[in-house]
Amino acid sequence: MADADLPSGADTTNPADTNPAIEAYFLEERTFPPSEGFKKDALVTGQSMYDEAAEDYRGFWARQALDLIDWYDEWDTILEWDLPFARWFVGGTLNVAYNCLDRHVANGLGDKVAYYWEGEPGDTRTITYAQLLDEVQKFANVLKGMGVTRGDRVAIYMPMIPELPVAMLACTRIGAAHSVVFGGFSSDALRDRINDAEAKVLVTADGGNRRGAVTALKPAADVALADTPSIEHVVVVQRTKNDVEMVDGRDHWYHDVMKDAFPKCEPERMDSEDLLYLLYTSGTTAKPKGIMHTTGGYLTQVAFTHKYVFDLHPDTDVYWCAADIGWVTGHSYIVYGPLANGATSVMYEGTPDCPDKDRWWSIIEKYGVTILYTAPTAIRTFMKWGTQYPEAHDMSSLRLLGSVGEPINPEAWVWYWEHIGGGSCPVVDTWWQTETGAIMISPLPGATTLKPGSATFPLPGISAEVVDDDAKRVDVGGGYLTLTQPWPAMLRGIYGDPERYRDTYWSRFEGRYFAGDGAKLDDDGYLWLLGRVDDVMNVSGHRVSTTEVESALVDHPSVAEAAVVGAKDETTGQAIIAYVTLRGGQEASPERGEELRKHVAVKIGAIARPKTIIFTDDLPKTRSGKIMRRLLRDVAEGRDLGDTTTLADASVVDEIKKRATTSPTEE
Repeated sequence: MADADLPSGADTTNPADTNPAIEAYFLEERTFPPSEGFKKDALVTGQSMYDEAAEDYRGFWARQALDLIDWYDEWDTILEWDLPFARWFVGGTLNVAYNCLDRHVANGLGDKVAYYWEGEPGDTRTITYAQLLDEVQKFANVLKGMGVTRGDRVAIYMPMIPELPVAMLACTRIGAAHSVVFGGFSSDALRDRINDAEAKVLVTADGGNRRGAVTALKPAADVALADTPSIEHVVVVQRTKNDVEMVDGRDHWYHDVMKDAFPKCEPERMDSEDLLYLLYTSGTTAKPKGIMHTTGGYLTQVAFTHKYVFDLHPDTDVYWCAADIGWVTGHSYIVYGPLANGATSVMYEGTPDCPDKDRWWSIIEKYGVTILYTAPTAIRTFMKWGTQYPEAHDMSSLRLLGSVGEPINPEAWVWYWEHIGGGSCPVVDTWWQTETGAIMISPLPGATTLKPGSATFPLPGISAEVVDDDAKRVDVGGGYLTLTQPWPAMLRGIYGDPERYRDTYWSRFEGRYFAGDGAKLDDDGYLWLLGRVDDVMNVSGHRVSTTEVESALVDHPSVAEAAVVGAKDETTGQAIIAYVTLRGGQEASPERGEELRKHVAVKIGAIARPKTIIFTDDLPKTRSGKIMRRLLRDVAEGRDLGDTTTLADASVVDEIKKRATTSPTEE
């Protein structure tokens, strides 16, 4: 690549960059320091917490565990580390449900709102900590009556209704591990997860509401239950009143079994390393990976990160994590983190566009939400819909915004800051994974100067490094994101398969955790996530990140969202194919496509200029909002499509295939 193709300011002399693992092109120079007004009440405003953790990270986490969590018995050893297996707070005992509910009620907070819940049709429930505790104790006794004991597994397959956290907390109360299966998953996915965990009970619902229609869950569960020999009982919440079949002796209505349930259930004293839950994530093989999270370390880190990343003031904040509990974000930042901290949360059942595209903004206005935590894909969708929807509502209650999921494009970050946060709310972009259990890299909003699109720095107590193909540390430029020391919420393995755990996460770089994400460090030491290394494109020998090209496209004022993939090319190895959704009112045309190709070349270099721009009204996304680039690669290379059952709208792919066959290839 000629020097003329490099972006302004790129370093052409550093020998460490002559063959980088992933090349870094996109430059973002805007900065947003914390305002004096925000710093005035912020929990953290300086470097002292970072310094304390750097001096003794084990002692730092032990102090957080004592400060944030109530223990029956304090631990003997902070950390036992036999790479890659960790045990935190060894010998300590506690109960998660007690920490999330009982202690707050005992401290006089029983009348405090735990959840403002809103169903998609508009029905609402306000649930206090005392009411939630009562419901959890009763359902814990229901499970015990069905033979569930300490160490058993319970599968949960539900919509976003309050009975979902009730079921989770009831499991934790009696020492059973739960396995929540996202309500958008197929019968096959549910069956495989039940069988791998050998779950004893399934908790489900007749259905849920999504985009104005009923999504039937019990009928899907029945298909799975035809081949799940470990299931002894099924509890069904009546939500949508769609027709369902109930098997006598096996299936029970939630309202029936709760009617006479005993209202008191003492919490089990659990060991810090007892299994809290399984959460399955897809793997490179057909068999999903059962990620294991345990009790004391996990609860410590989710409570810590929820408190300090979101600068939580539980007496005044109304917090909304707009994820689904079926994913780890919902486990950690709808259920366990907020409840452990005594927060008031909003929980919403449906989609952002039902009955209209302002549903979220009406919820924020209605409940006075102060903290919003959502995904970049949602933000880019709102960009596409236009500013008229948020502008129709008073969202002045907001004081902090968060981003989770894929890396956020700088322009999406700025749009979020300006049009949702009114230009006054810090945006905390967070990096973490199902496997890490809790946020790992993020600003602390009162202490960190923000850069749009950067997750900034590892949190106190977390050690992360970017390395090249030879595991040498990269100080400036792109490479592989690794973690170099254990952290409390880390996965404890893959259920029933310790060797797969070692091979998947610890074999690529000796002594380092690596789960497949690329990253770069800028001259100021800020971390920028570059997406999955599987999505990195090899163009004429250059390793180009999809995230950087997508950010360059979204940087153009006409673009709301973009997804980029590499397709086989005889000349360059891979050619960059871009799928672009324009903002409202913008017209797609060959001229606009050429304009965007030139824009990418100016922003990050000619090597990253897309070969083809395909305009589309939407992108294929899972129900959790993640773009399925695998399907876009299939389209680009003319292959038959793989599994599309987890897509939010499968018709999107058919429309993209049509447009791909009619889009000209630019030379």
